[in-house]
Amino acid sequence: MGTVAIPVTDGMLHFELSLAYEVFGSDLSHIADPWYRVVTCGPGVIRVGRFRLESDCGLDQLSRADTVIVPAWADVDQDPPAELVDAVRAAHEAGARVAALCTGAFVLAAAGLLDGRRATTHWAHAQVLATRYPRVEVDPDVLYVDNGSVLTSAGKAAAMDLCLHLVRLDHGSAIANTVARRLVVPPHRAGGQAQFVSSPVPAQENHPLAELFPWAIERLDHPLTVEDLARQVTMSSRNLGRHFRSVTGTTPLQWLLTQRIRRAQELLETTDDSVDAIAEATGMGTATTLRRHFNRTVGVPPDTYRRTFRSSRPGLGSPRPDVGAPR
Repeated sequence: MGTVAIPVTDGMLHFELSLAYEVFGSDLSHIADPWYRVVTCGPGVIRVGRFRLESDCGLDQLSRADTVIVPAWADVDQDPPAELVDAVRAAHEAGARVAALCTGAFVLAAAGLLDGRRATTHWAHAQVLATRYPRVEVDPDVLYVDNGSVLTSAGKAAAMDLCLHLVRLDHGSAIANTVARRLVVPPHRAGGQAQFVSSPVPAQENHPLAELFPWAIERLDHPLTVEDLARQVTMSSRNLGRHFRSVTGTTPLQWLLTQRIRRAQELLETTDDSVDAIAEATGMGTATTLRRHFNRTVGVPPDTYRRTFRSSRPGLGSPRPDVGAPR
């Protein structure tokens, strides 16, 4: 956790910059203490779209941050400033976690941080990124990619997904969901989800599944089937499948499994319930079934996940007091 530094220079887009500041810069110590300390780093007063912004400190302070969030770069045909590229590279070499939002991936690529790594960006600019930086494995079809110390996201809404993903890594699912509710955005979309679906998403008031999602989430401890879901919205299973694919980009069963895994994560983080009890509470039935699906989806067994999120990790959570301070 600690200090989050946002580099700001002429040529950046204000939406992703504001989004990152809203997630990490708002005082949310009432839900998680300590929360993040945010600084903007740049060459004095800069212009971001139609706005003027006065940075807190110089770009050289990036190397003292725990996390660096690089906003979107406006003109992908123009090379980002060398001082920005050098500062981002130096921050990563100093041990910072570096995340790029949307076309901020071009800054990371210029710094060499994406060489040999899988990365994403806005689908409209993915081919440009792949052509200009052939050593980067560009995946244009996902919302975000987490390589540990280097992360990239697709555009706009996916940038929010990545920011919430970082909060989830640092504070756990329950806190990330609280932040999402505060911002009135979906609490979690997996990074591997498609950037967009070809059919338009229906307006909320005309959404045929609008009441189904909360109904199902309240009943995850039940062995729900596709037929149960279809019966609830008075449509055929085939018609339900079409609506689900249109709205969520996935199938009803896969959506249900994802919700069960998310509920299991929250229970592992916030309760002392046994794996057997959590399996029952999430509709998995048995601990064996939960362990199989959890390990395949999350990448670690439930017990390991619980130990990881409950262990105290030295050095995390304490902002570095020298970031942004005069030298």
